[in-house]
Amino acid sequence: MLDGTDIVYAYDGTFEGLMCCVFESYECKEIPCLIRPPSVQQTIFDTSKWIETDSQKADRVYNSIPVRISSEAQELVKLGFLTCEENKELLIFRFLRLGFKVGGKVMTMLTDEAVCSLQKAVRHLTSESHKYKGFIRFSVFGEALVAVIEPKNYVLPLLSAHFCDRYNGEKFMIYDKTHSVALIYQSNRAELIDVEGLTLPNVDSMEAKYRLLWKQFYNTIAIEGRTNPRCRMTLMPKRYWNQMTELDNTNTLVNFKVTETNKTIANDISKTADKTVRYQIQGKQVP
Repeated sequence: MLDGTDIVYAYDGTFEGLMCCVFESYECKEIPCLIRPPSVQQTIFDTSKWIETDSQKADRVYNSIPVRISSEAQELVKLGFLTCEENKELLIFRFLRLGFKVGGKVMTMLTDEAVCSLQKAVRHLTSESHKYKGFIRFSVFGEALVAVIEPKNYVLPLLSAHFCDRYNGEKFMIYDKTHSVALIYQSNRAELIDVEGLTLPNVDSMEAKYRLLWKQFYNTIAIEGRTNPRCRMTLMPKRYWNQMTELDNTNTLVNFKVTETNKTIANDISKTADKTVRYQIQGKQVP
């Protein structure tokens, strides 16, 4: 088997594409030193090999994971792809190579760098998604609820089921500013779509009043003698504060310039969905 120290795989950035990289490695008996997504530029020193995405090859690799390793390993790989880990592709690749060799016990081999790093990255992903279930703040725009988040990991697929169940009678959108993707829910259907440079209209007078009331409620129920800023920052890290109404200290809510608008965000959502491409994992629409 070639050591492949100078081989770099380049793929289309999809989960299916990554599974095809694993397939290519076994088929050609080579080990790449790097698996590069489209967001990473090629250097003049690497020997890049483009890996075409083939759904049949991807399915063969993905479906073999619970058979040759375990269903827990399959879930770990799927979640690992959603993390913000810089070299997640290579970690997943090395984890699968080791798992196909030793079987299910790979999940407990925490002394292996790939296994340990991948599990750590997934814990960070699930922890962040759990926090966002409580930290997301919606605003009313026309007939829809809209929230903006700035996560490190790609958490929208993990938030979809929770918020679709909680607001199953509403129209809502959660916009991931970091990854330029929005979760759209309307007519009992959820979609993940690419959205570049979303600009929301100004809120109406009623929404501005509700924001003021929420902030006043938050400040009123606070017990001054039990204020613990360090504890609050531990349980609610500062990076979540930018999009939380009650922690907006810029006084923009007090001096809010209200503009009435006839446009509804619900209509804008429909127009946006027509111009974008749905994000897919394993070639399947996100439920």
